[in-house]
Amino acid sequence: MQHAAGSFEVSMTPIEGAVEGGFAAMALEKTYRGDLVGTASGRMMTAMTETKGSAGYVAVERVTGELHGREGSFVLQHFGLMDRGAPSLTVRIVPDSGTGELAGIRGTLDIIIDADGHRYTLDYTLDAGSQ
Repeated sequence: MQHAAGSFEVSMTPIEGAVEGGFAAMALEKTYRGDLVGTASGRMMTAMTETKGSAGYVAVERVTGELHGREGSFVLQHFGLMDRGAPSLTVRIVPDSGTGELAGIRGTLDIIIDADGHRYTLDYTLDAGSQ
C-alpha cells in the first residue's frame, strides 16, 4: 500500500435546471497539490431532507495528473451522508479506471476539511504489471 497526501481546491457550479424538489446537481472542478499534482472534473448530485443536518451526495470525478511521478488518470466515486449532523464519506477509485502509468490503480481517498482548507490522503496500490 502506498500513501499520498496534499491539498486541493474545489469549485462547484450549479447545473442549470438541475435543482428541483430537494435535489441539486453541480459541476466540479478541482486542483490537486502535493503527492498528487493535477486537475479533476466531475459531477455531483445532492439530496436534502426536511430534517436539519440530514442529506446525501454522490459524485464522480476524473483525476488527471501525476501521482508520485507516474502520469495518467483515474476516476474517483464519492458516497457521502449527513445523518442529523454526523458525517460519513467513502471515496474509492473506480476499479480499472486508471490510464497511462496509473493503469491498475486501486484505493481509497480521505478528505479532510478544516481551518487550513481542503486536504486529502490517498492510500493506493498498483497492479504488479503496472509498476
